[in-house]
Amino acid sequence: MTLLPGPPVSRPAVVDWVDHYLAGLFNDDAAASPSFVGGQTAADEALAGFSVRGYAGSRNEVWPPERRGASRLSPYIRHGLLPLRRVWEAVGGGPTRDVAKYRDELLWQEYARHVYARLGTATRDGLRAVLRGEPGPEPWPDDMACVAMNVAELQEHGWLVNQTRMWLASQWAVRRGADWRQGEDRFFQHLLDGSRAANRAGWQWTVGTATGRPYGFSRRQVERRAPGICESCGLRDRCPIEDWPSGPPLERIDADPRVRSDPDPDITGGPRQPEIRHEPAAVWLTAESLGDADPALAAHPGLPAVFVFDEPLLTGLQLSAKRLVFLAETLGDLADRRTVEVHRGDPESVLAGRPVATTFAPVPGWRRRAVSIDVAELHPWPWLHRPHGTSVASYSAWRKAL
Repeated sequence: MTLLPGPPVSRPAVVDWVDHYLAGLFNDDAAASPSFVGGQTAADEALAGFSVRGYAGSRNEVWPPERRGASRLSPYIRHGLLPLRRVWEAVGGGPTRDVAKYRDELLWQEYARHVYARLGTATRDGLRAVLRGEPGPEPWPDDMACVAMNVAELQEHGWLVNQTRMWLASQWAVRRGADWRQGEDRFFQHLLDGSRAANRAGWQWTVGTATGRPYGFSRRQVERRAPGICESCGLRDRCPIEDWPSGPPLERIDADPRVRSDPDPDITGGPRQPEIRHEPAAVWLTAESLGDADPALAAHPGLPAVFVFDEPLLTGLQLSAKRLVFLAETLGDLADRRTVEVHRGDPESVLAGRPVATTFAPVPGWRRRAVSIDVAELHPWPWLHRPHGTSVASYSAWRKAL
């Protein structure tokens, strides 16, 4: 395990810092996303600059970029820099239709977190059906302009609008028949907002393993949402997605019984109030909750915040360096306001013998690590809605029980 010097503030220096100190933990050249800067300061500016007006009508627009109505807040939401409740309240007062649609998207994020908190790694299987693809031709061929432009944006910027996430997922699994889980891994490597919760929920909805109704990507959507792209494509006169695709072979399964009911939603949701056991010496931060409003962080402004780049985990994941740069920028920004320690190693070893305050995280990795760490204070996760015990088999079923 290694205590690292704090990440610098300037972007070129942060990229160099990641390249030097996190070498071996990423799968590409060290670089930053040209579209997003990590940190609470950037998150606050992004939220202040977002207007929900027009969102309902433009959220699915793809090209040119100035037509897009997406909020671009998702990387900050994913890492707890913008809690869902704060964003929910921030859009209040906008046009009723736009506010309702945007808040519905926030609820989808909460739904995905509930499913993942309850099922954990079992979300890698289908909720209602199974679709296991076979190796075949490149699922995202570079001679299709509508695919190539979005793969390039994914790899360079680490972000996509929701519409193009659906296009790429459908092309991968519905049209090409490739294993959706491998495609989901590709997204997870690159997306700055990549989480197993939202990422898997989106892929399962698109390929039909959650609903039984796969999403069919076709030329009609490209012409509507990205006008002009088809004219630039070398395949415009022999388009491989001209017609609506036939559905992939979905095999109905007996779902995990926890899909229908949760025997203990309080375990799934974590503590309702802070659990104070003894005096902490530091605050343990995780990638799930890096914002100034993190409950454990806010409760202990005088304690050092400790973040560990989890070497065993990251060595296996081999994420894009863009994701690590985003995290390093976030930690550097936080260090302007309080003491921050950044380590590389195994969190259990780094924190051994050190009592910490931390915030519950609704992910299996946190649960696994926390049992071996001296958690002196455990703070509640800031749910928009606490998990309930009834069905999460679909978004509509989950929402009815709120």
